[in-house]
Amino acid sequence: MTFGDDMLEVSVIMPCLNEAETLETCIRKAQDVIQKHRLSAEIIVADNSSTDGSQEIADSCGARVVSVADKGYGNALRGGIEAARGRYVIMGDADDSYDFSDLYPFVEKLREGYDLVMGTRLNGSIMPGAMPWLNRWLGNPVLTGIGRLFFACPVSDFHCGLRAFSKGPSGVRGSTARPADEDPSRTLRPGLRCAPIRT
Repeated sequence: MTFGDDMLEVSVIMPCLNEAETLETCIRKAQDVIQKHRLSAEIIVADNSSTDGSQEIADSCGARVVSVADKGYGNALRGGIEAARGRYVIMGDADDSYDFSDLYPFVEKLREGYDLVMGTRLNGSIMPGAMPWLNRWLGNPVLTGIGRLFFACPVSDFHCGLRAFSKGPSGVRGSTARPADEDPSRTLRPGLRCAPIRT
């Protein structure tokens, strides 16, 4: 697969607000996957005005820092997506609640033609502190069931923060792609091909 001078295959986006304790770990895990599988990729840290030196850590690790002035998780993701040069976008939190060592299966599914790939913690592993008890056993299963019913999207963890999508006409449309929102139901539309990945 070949790409133009400014086009990469994968952009890994990490929204960040004061994640100095865990950010380097997340970046190094993603870099290991990129190097192991020889991906044409970049790592973007979408920084939401951190005050703990997260920007310097990201820069020293070789990640690309994108400053997002508008406050909020969704705004940070949207800023990262707008700056992304990859055909495929993978996003995950920079607090090490998701394992960036698990990125390659997401790339494989996107290469197979899926438009949206969602991680699933309910059928995989849940990192300590990643999901409160009520969310795991009530909120998430109910919302996931609604998503499966109305959108025929075969995922079991509708609100997993580790997800990926294909940009462009056949995938999730536009630079303001809906997976940037905290609510992934806004992403879904008839005909969108979805796939789950155990994380």
